[in-house]
Amino acid sequence: MTVNQISVFIENKAGSLYGLTQVLAENHIDIRALYLAESSDFGIARLIVNDVYAASTLLKDSGYVHQVSPVLAVAVPDVPGGLNNLLHMFAEAEVNVEYMYAFLGDKKAGNAYMIFRVAEPVKAAASLRTKGVKILEQEDLSLL
Repeated sequence: MTVNQISVFIENKAGSLYGLTQVLAENHIDIRALYLAESSDFGIARLIVNDVYAASTLLKDSGYVHQVSPVLAVAVPDVPGGLNNLLHMFAEAEVNVEYMYAFLGDKKAGNAYMIFRVAEPVKAAASLRTKGVKILEQEDLSLL
C-alpha cells in the first residue's frame, strides 16, 4: 500500500551529493524522485528508487548512514486545484502531512505525482482509495 523511501544522511559540503548519486548511477539504480533538506552541517537526501533493496545494500556497503521508511506515492490530477483537492481529503481524514515533494508526472494520463510522509500511511492510503485516488505501489515505479 506504500512505497519505500530511502533517507540518506550526507555532509553539507561540496561533492557529497555527487558521491551519493555516483554510487547509485554506477550500479544502475534509477532515482525516480529526490528531495534534499539541509542544515549547516549535514543534509538528508530522500530518494525514491527503482530497487530499494539493491540501493540500500549499496549505500550500506559504501558507508552511508540511511533509513528506509514507508511513504505514500499519489497520483494527483495535473490541473489547477489538483493538489488542493487532495490536501482537502487529507484534512477531512485528519491525516497530518509531515512533508511532501513532487516527481515527474504522466502528461498523457493527466497526472502529477507526489510523495507524502504521514504518520499512518496505510490508514491514509485506505482513506484516499475510498475517494478514488490512485496510490502507487513500489512495482508501479518501474513503469514510470
